[in-house]
Amino acid sequence: MNISELLARNARKFPDKTAFIDGDIELSYAEVDRTVNRLASSLSRLGIRQGDKVILYLPNTKEFVFAYFAVLRLGAIVVPVNARLTAAEVKYIIDHSDAKTVIAHEWICGQLSPLIGQGNVIWIKTGEAADGWVSMADLVAAGAPNPIVCPLNEEDEATILYTSGTTGRPKGVLFTHRNIFAVATMMVIETKMDRHSRLLHMMPLSHSAPLHLFFVGGTYVGATHVLASEFSPETLLQLVEQHEITHFFGAPVAYLLTAKHPRLHECDLSSVRYWTYGGAPLSRNEVLFIASQFRTDRLMCLYGLTEAGPNGTYLSPEEHAAKAGSVGKYAALHCEVKIVDDQGKEVPPGEIGEIVLRGESVMKGYYKDEEKTKETIKDGWVYTGDLARRDEDGYIWVVDRKKDIIISGGVNIYPKEVEDVLRTHPDIIDAAIVGVPHPEWGETAKAFVVAARPLENLAENCKRFLKGKIADYKIPRLYEQIEELPRNATGKVLKQVLRGKHDETAARR
Repeated sequence: MNISELLARNARKFPDKTAFIDGDIELSYAEVDRTVNRLASSLSRLGIRQGDKVILYLPNTKEFVFAYFAVLRLGAIVVPVNARLTAAEVKYIIDHSDAKTVIAHEWICGQLSPLIGQGNVIWIKTGEAADGWVSMADLVAAGAPNPIVCPLNEEDEATILYTSGTTGRPKGVLFTHRNIFAVATMMVIETKMDRHSRLLHMMPLSHSAPLHLFFVGGTYVGATHVLASEFSPETLLQLVEQHEITHFFGAPVAYLLTAKHPRLHECDLSSVRYWTYGGAPLSRNEVLFIASQFRTDRLMCLYGLTEAGPNGTYLSPEEHAAKAGSVGKYAALHCEVKIVDDQGKEVPPGEIGEIVLRGESVMKGYYKDEEKTKETIKDGWVYTGDLARRDEDGYIWVVDRKKDIIISGGVNIYPKEVEDVLRTHPDIIDAAIVGVPHPEWGETAKAFVVAARPLENLAENCKRFLKGKIADYKIPRLYEQIEELPRNATGKVLKQVLRGKHDETAARR
């Protein structure tokens, strides 16, 4: 069994069922399967073979669907990359992944113009052919409609996903078909997906949760997929109403922005059975705010790591009332979870340790980086780098990223704790805390804040607000107001960018 066969099987079982909706275009499973066969046959004539890497530089459109399944149908390896990456970032992934082909969308392919002609890469774009580019539409038109059977089994390699690169260069996370099946089936069972489900894809399909959990999971059961090339609160509300969406996955920032939309309470969102979120932490106050604004008791938190599939833990809708802000108590299907100390021993409830995960969905390894693979996977357990504790009921609360801990004068400061309190300030929209060099204490905490208006006496204002809410030693000494926090596509704050911003400011003084 392989992922390509999921599509072919659905085309045989319910050929006329709507599979994908892209704007005004609706495609049945049979139509998608025929297009995939045609594209795959043409890619084969261009020399794409089993094991070749093919980069997809595509937003969430029907062309992503065609390219994804066509590449897998040939036994080649899909390398989806975020459609917002620059030419230099894509060049790094081309070189590192040994990519033979790049398939790009005509809306954004111009960004890759500096790369055309470099190396032996085959350049394919949607729309018409252009200098250096082969037309994907022409390939589909010229392709043979005969069914192509993918030769791979579950143990063969399927996908390389490049991590968001919050620290240093992105790493290529290599998955087998079996790894992906494990998390796809997990999501199907935990969120009760079936062929009647209608999934909305607004988060980039180049990322593990949207792609493996929902795109592959939905295809596994023959659900209907609604594609959106970019996110906006207005589009989210419109598509949920129009298509009676049952499942949506979004980064926390997508929910927080939509929760403030003036038309939210006018919309009929009653079709949604699971509002799932993950990829970045949300405080209890933020979760309760979202639930109140959406008027829903169907929020579900997903916690996991790309390297684990992603798989990990979840907080069900029924648990939110009592434990909002937690990432759950039990590991999801096909997964185990522990919280361990630096020696790998499980810590008792209340103590802080590192979350580790184990299961069938764990990556095969980092592509071309055996040393880093061994650092991350120990005795079958993936070390997440996330620090957490269990409460008296066994629920897991993420404290912070291990790399983000600030050690000031020998005392540990966990930025997330301070950020959660700062965000309750009536004038502060967002906040991030980073450690910056200090000549005596080694490090000190600096707060970057986003506010609705310019705040006078920023430092004194914030210190006064924090006093009594957290211990004095945790209160940041330095503050800077900025327009917005730098985030990657999954909503994670890029703290190395903020540290660089501080260094630049300090250098000018």
